[in-house]
Amino acid sequence: MSKKLNLLMFSGDYDKALAALILANTARDMDMEVTIFFAFWGLFLLRTGEGGNTEEKTPYEKLFGMMTPKGPEELPLSKMNFSGLGKKMLLDMMEEDGAPRLIDFLNGARKRGVNFYGCKLSMEIMGITKEELIPELEVIEAKDYLKDALESDIQLFI
Repeated sequence: MSKKLNLLMFSGDYDKALAALILANTARDMDMEVTIFFAFWGLFLLRTGEGGNTEEKTPYEKLFGMMTPKGPEELPLSKMNFSGLGKKMLLDMMEEDGAPRLIDFLNGARKRGVNFYGCKLSMEIMGITKEELIPELEVIEAKDYLKDALESDIQLFI
């Protein structure tokens, strides 16, 4: 019987995203089905820095888009970020240990067939369009996420 992992990615922090993607890749390596539902700050992990028609955005949406991270490598640490110095230290330690970066784990999850879902309401509120996110993302409503979570063996909120 196949097992299923469901993650709700709410955080926009580098270290938390790293933990989520390590779990997602490991679960896929164990032949588990994996879905990740990205809501609010978690959506920043999937931003590509491209796309998105700013002409159709409100002034607040444009400003919000300029002030927030545009992809995995721009995410801050959850603790000890120290204006980016803490993150630089973490990245240096990861490099010394030969550990992959967050972008590598994201690309691995994409290649391994992890299902990426974006919260429709979160995207609307934050002014984020599908074109600004990775192409594998499917935009769904909260009720669809909950149906998926109910069918999962493991559910985690990060």
